[in-house]
Amino acid sequence: MQREVTGWFSPSLNEHMDIAVYGHYGFALLLIPTAASNFLEYEEKGLIESIQPFIDSGKVKVYCINSINSESWLNPYMHGYDKAIRHQLFNDYVIREVIPFIKENSSPTNEIIAGGASFGAMHAANLFFKHPDYIHGVIAMSGCYDLSVYTEGYHDDNVYFNSPVHYLPQLKAEWHLSMYRESRHIHFITGSGAYEVPEYSRQISMILTSKNVPHELDIWGSDMPHDWWVWQRMLPYYLETRF
Repeated sequence: MQREVTGWFSPSLNEHMDIAVYGHYGFALLLIPTAASNFLEYEEKGLIESIQPFIDSGKVKVYCINSINSESWLNPYMHGYDKAIRHQLFNDYVIREVIPFIKENSSPTNEIIAGGASFGAMHAANLFFKHPDYIHGVIAMSGCYDLSVYTEGYHDDNVYFNSPVHYLPQLKAEWHLSMYRESRHIHFITGSGAYEVPEYSRQISMILTSKNVPHELDIWGSDMPHDWWVWQRMLPYYLETRF
């Protein structure tokens, strides 16, 4: 498997950000880490190995970026306002820096799909919903799409407009909605076992249904907990059967 680790100083975040790239061809899968983890998390937790056949065959090229959750919502010493600003700067980093990098290193005809597990699923979904002109779909595993769950009661416009279950119900912009409806890859997957909350995925699904947006809601059984070995099954299954 072709593997490269690179990075650059991010003007958006004012710090160095690393990125790991796996593969040589295929549609681009942008993976956002869970919680406060880093760009090597999906490799270290075995998720990259679980999808290696699809990487080696040229079906998918994977881009794993750093999170800054420890500098925003998971930092107990920051004020909510500063956390929200930092979150928005992370979005800017992805759209203004990571997406151009992916385009330079992928076939221009290939789609960019955002993906992630747990908190990474929330980020991936939010990035797709806000920027469907740059990101063409989402594979969201075991996510919560209500940002206020992470904000400890803080709320402002940056929270609202980065919380899909808050801004999507009010969304009337046909430009966004038409792009959602044209996407072939809006997938929300969750288990029903320990530490999973399938209601989070049902909630986002109900909102999309109300907007006539085709999507897939896939709720796995009660033997599927919120755990890495489950995501190691989910992601390969979707790459094999949906792409």
